Amino acid sequence: MEFLSAALLGLLLASILPLFFFFSFRDGIKHDGDNNTTTAVIDSKIPSGNDVRRADSSDDLDVIVVGAGVAGAALAYTLAKDGRKVHVIERDLSEPERIVGELLQPGGYLKLIELGLEDSLKGIDAQQVFGYALFKDGNHTRLAYPLDKFDSNISGRSFHNGRFIQRLRQKAAALSNVKLEQGTVTSIVEEDGTVKGVQYKTKNGQELTSYAPLTIVCDGGFSNLRRNLCKPQIDIPSCFVGLVLENCKLPLENHGHVVLADPSPILLYRISSTEIRCLVDIPGQKVPSVANGDMAHYLKTVVAPQLPPELQTAFIASVDKGNIKSTTNRSMPAAPHPTPGALLLGDAFNMRHPLTGGGMTVALADIVVLRDLLRPLSNLNDADALCNYLESFYTLRKPVASTINTLAGALYQVFCASPDPARKEMREACFDYLSLGGVFSSGPVSLLSGLNPRPLSLFCHFFAVAIYGVTRLLIPFPSPKRIWIGVRLITGAAGIIFPIIKAEGVRQMFFPATMPAYYRAPPMQ
Repeated sequence: MEFLSAALLGLLLASILPLFFFFSFRDGIKHDGDNNTTTAVIDSKIPSGNDVRRADSSDDLDVIVVGAGVAGAALAYTLAKDGRKVHVIERDLSEPERIVGELLQPGGYLKLIELGLEDSLKGIDAQQVFGYALFKDGNHTRLAYPLDKFDSNISGRSFHNGRFIQRLRQKAAALSNVKLEQGTVTSIVEEDGTVKGVQYKTKNGQELTSYAPLTIVCDGGFSNLRRNLCKPQIDIPSCFVGLVLENCKLPLENHGHVVLADPSPILLYRISSTEIRCLVDIPGQKVPSVANGDMAHYLKTVVAPQLPPELQTAFIASVDKGNIKSTTNRSMPAAPHPTPGALLLGDAFNMRHPLTGGGMTVALADIVVLRDLLRPLSNLNDADALCNYLESFYTLRKPVASTINTLAGALYQVFCASPDPARKEMREACFDYLSLGGVFSSGPVSLLSGLNPRPLSLFCHFFAVAIYGVTRLLIPFPSPKRIWIGVRLITGAAGIIFPIIKAEGVRQMFFPATMPAYYRAPPMQ
């Protein structure tokens, strides 16, 4: 029997590898064609005469940052600490109220430390997170972050997003070479294909133009500027409905909780010492109406019975309280149009399903990469040379970004309920695989946490789950029906992960050292 199992696994692997290289080949062909795409036209030309006033002291600026969310505020602080003069323009400087961006993975916390911003989490009642608890059909398993080799203070953190952003803004604004201003950027200013700055309206309605050698757009997932700097392909697989639970405890404190519910997952985690965030995923782009009571009825009758018993009373009380918020869950692969004088960052550039809480980790890791690329440059005035050099950014960011992006998209599809027997078996196999412990749980969790951003490891674990599911179907006695479900399980797994990998870029994701941009040297100055 052991020989039969080994032979079966070998056969399955042999069937997967040709598919992988087929997609690699297809991606390579498409990549060559994409290089012929014409860069999008930028919004506006440089104003002439007295049409628009120049912002004060913009002659001396090095960088304009559009947006002061997590990415924009952290970037402004980082570049200013390196001596750059930074102008940050944010639409609304009041504390934002969001129901996502509240869980920072350990890998993201390490990047925060690397940027010198770890004290931004102090004074906001942030909670330590040491792993996840996964619930399914009355069973649960604990998935601990592999933190044995790190100091005791290293862990994930969960918090109110708005409080964290305000602390980051305070850190940036405290630096003398940062100008943090409330205003709405209306267009990007360009001349002969090179971005020169931005045109914006102040909170008093005054139209101004700010100029700098480099403009970095970080205006979030609903960016109205990215269409000029990338090829946005936005997918909205689902919505989150958010509530805050009070006067209750999680089944496993200091852990994120994922309930594999029907039709899709439910997330719970602390955002303060007294509050628990609950995010109910609803597939599609529409949610039940709050106004006519459909939402409350859905939450009470469909969602509440699937929660751990100790949380149901607090959940229903929160529904009755009525403070129900929702947001669309967006994913968008990074598809930049390299443009002299400009760069995209954060959710304006790249998004993934928030199931795995990886957005801030990707953004902070991108800032570290960009900081290290810009450090050798005494000035940023040669826009064409800088644009050519910064093409390496898109390759160097791939290990972290593509691992987290792919895992988020794949896990969401696996965790959603389905009437299809093959999809059901894949979901069961994933839960049982993670419940095995050892490398079967620590490996995937190290990927999710950003501690081990290795795309090949992700690929191997994903298909190990599929093979585990097939092996369970075929042992001890395979039947034609079980064999057919096993075949569909493997093809279904390939159908989930290969399109995500293709969108990320097979070559950049798995073989970044083969990309010419990987070896770009700083321009001579």
